[in-house]
Amino acid sequence: KIIKLVVLGGSSVGKTALVVRFLTKRFIGDYEANTGALYSRKFTIDGEQISLQVQDTPFVSLEDDTDSICCQEQINRSIYWADGFVFVYSITDYESYRVIRPLHQHIRKIHPNANIPLLLMANKGDLLRARQVSSKEGLQLASELGGTYYEVSARENCEGVHEAFQQLCQEVSRMIGSCNGEKRRGLHLVRPKSPNMQDLKRRLKQALTSKGKSATTL
Repeated sequence: KIIKLVVLGGSSVGKTALVVRFLTKRFIGDYEANTGALYSRKFTIDGEQISLQVQDTPFVSLEDDTDSICCQEQINRSIYWADGFVFVYSITDYESYRVIRPLHQHIRKIHPNANIPLLLMANKGDLLRARQVSSKEGLQLASELGGTYYEVSARENCEGVHEAFQQLCQEVSRMIGSCNGEKRRGLHLVRPKSPNMQDLKRRLKQALTSKGKSATTL
């Protein structure tokens, strides 16, 4: 069984850091510009082995003085491809919170009649003194969108990040199982060769080397 997730959100909210935390349990503070890497791992969900594909994406931004978003075509293709969606904002950036609602509306235009399993992740939960978005606002938005809410810290909270992704994977797995062999939505899209786990290793080595530490093998 293949489960396909796409991670979406504004600029500098920690999308890649969350993906790396989930897949490797490690935290890297500095990243190259996000080019939209596709990562793959095998997991066991509810006793069944699955092949998980996680599509990282460039940031989504609000158009000037509006609640409309500007999406690259690459993001639209990823939305069409995915089975489940991870929306990420930073609790220290209210603008990134504002991106989520129009982003969900945009997905609804692409999948007007589909069940959309989604996870709303409020990242940077360790930066409470810089908070601009309350937990209450996050819970209200998740309820409005019909998704699950987690406030996490990619830097400090590996368990919370893993639990959030795991729950979404379980929801998507059950949804796929209930299709009873019916054709799943989305297309088999041709993608560039993915860096996958090798890219994660390279990024980790690069980050550790820049700090004068020895690289750790994943």
